Amino acid sequence: MNTTEAVSPRGRRLAVVTAITGTVFIAAGAFWLSFTALADLAQRSGIEAGQAWAWPLIVDGIIVVATVAVVALANQSRPTWYPWTLLAAGAVVSVTANAIHAIIAADTDVPAVLAASVAAIPPLVLLSITHLTVILTRTTTPDAGVNAIEDAPVEATTSSGPVVVPEVEQAHAVELPVVSVSERRAEATHLREVEGWSNKQIARHLGVHPSTVGRWFTPAINGAKEETS
Repeated sequence: MNTTEAVSPRGRRLAVVTAITGTVFIAAGAFWLSFTALADLAQRSGIEAGQAWAWPLIVDGIIVVATVAVVALANQSRPTWYPWTLLAAGAVVSVTANAIHAIIAADTDVPAVLAASVAAIPPLVLLSITHLTVILTRTTTPDAGVNAIEDAPVEATTSSGPVVVPEVEQAHAVELPVVSVSERRAEATHLREVEGWSNKQIARHLGVHPSTVGRWFTPAINGAKEETS
């Protein structure tokens, strides 16, 4: 028994819920670091302090809203390229703005590349954690369906009771009346001598092979030849 089979469905769901909870907390921390940096950048750019909070809310809010849209459309047939595009665009703007803020606000002793790299981590983490959350939410639905199928009781395909034949099958199972060979030969003789049918027509009418009809008339033909001679 491998590790996957050893984990119960309840333990698997608990692990997924724990992972999703962790990603939410990490995303919240990354969002807060990016929010404060973008708010300070907005104030440095001339936006009043009472309105500076709207700038990071717009930029990082696009990431949050697009994430919710991607998760909501994950198990549906609708296309998800548009929310993913908004998510990527918001992440690019957030990373660029955080890097610019780090270069402006960093001390002179800190290299600009290092400051920009450190400031770019929160929005990148927010984007990657968002993608991980989407993957986790997608994997929970198929597992639930598989577990429901595996846990469902298997109905017995056979039973000791009598098998009930449907009425339609019983109607087709009615035995046809048995017609003796002599009666068929008599009918064939009548069709040939009176009606003038050919062997093929008689065979098709009686449901036999034409050679059978020919054998029925062979003795009569031979007898007629002997009487003539």
